[in-house]
Amino acid sequence: MKPWLAALALACSAVHAQGTVNAICSTDQSWCELAAQEFSKATGIRVLQTRKPTGEALAQIRAEAANPKTDLWWGGTGDPFYQAAEAGLLEPYRPGYLDDLHGWAVRQYAMSQNRVGGFYTSAIGFGWNAEVLRKRKLPPKCWKDLLDPRYKGEIETSHPGSSGTGYTILAGLVQLMGEDAAFDYLKKLHRNVSQYTRSGTAQARSVAKGEVAIGVSFIFGFDNERLTNRFPVFAAAPCEGTPYEIGGIALIHGARNPAEAKRYYDWLMSPAGQQIGARANSLQVPANKTFKPDPRIPTLENVRLIQYDFEKFGKAAERRRLVERWVREVEALPR
Repeated sequence: MKPWLAALALACSAVHAQGTVNAICSTDQSWCELAAQEFSKATGIRVLQTRKPTGEALAQIRAEAANPKTDLWWGGTGDPFYQAAEAGLLEPYRPGYLDDLHGWAVRQYAMSQNRVGGFYTSAIGFGWNAEVLRKRKLPPKCWKDLLDPRYKGEIETSHPGSSGTGYTILAGLVQLMGEDAAFDYLKKLHRNVSQYTRSGTAQARSVAKGEVAIGVSFIFGFDNERLTNRFPVFAAAPCEGTPYEIGGIALIHGARNPAEAKRYYDWLMSPAGQQIGARANSLQVPANKTFKPDPRIPTLENVRLIQYDFEKFGKAAERRRLVERWVREVEALPR
């Protein structure tokens, strides 16, 4: 029997088990909530969970380092997870079911000395509201298109200091264009940005509601607004190439409830847990390859992905340096 099947069998036999797990979830709110509910229903373990963007989650885990109050952190872009691993805040764990996971998920374990697992993947792109753009503008297909003066005040993206999505965009553009060229680009883009949100998941809904014409975030969110919620929202991956994320999952070093945290971790990585994403209309590509994923999940086959250097750009010093430069040279500019 596969290890995760054995774990689930044990969980089901102990549905009335006592115990609590304290978690931070950094993916979509709907996925966070449904996963906690279904895990508690299956195991009897109480889940005390908050939803925070990865930047804020990392700040909380750092602040709690001497007396951890969090047992498990899952979902959201992987870079902040690597920074937590670098700081010694995460507990090594190499599960026995790695053969059930895609290679890109398994590589995250090796790169982080087994402190960070690969939970899902998705690519950065543009989403636009067809009704808003119909009369005035053509939809963007390339990074350079976003600099069109006709888009002034109509683009929403996220803040790289608080949002892992925002940092993925920043680090990805640095790798795609070169650092100085990327910052020149971001200064020009700043003129067209309406706001930088704290969370990187807000853009799809803002575009769907017509609050902005264009959002820059992960493609799956925009596709979900069209396929599931029936809004006139469409998406494209930038023609020049685009960064992508591998969402993280990790146990916290010094956790108060390590056994319960490991059970939640294993359940989240199992087919039962991985299917929760699509059930909650969160359409990232799941790490577990032993089940058929929801057909609404966008394929990455035709997306031009950059060679994202997770090791370099996952380091705390590199993130801090880039974010500080962005705040100083981009955010401070008038619009």
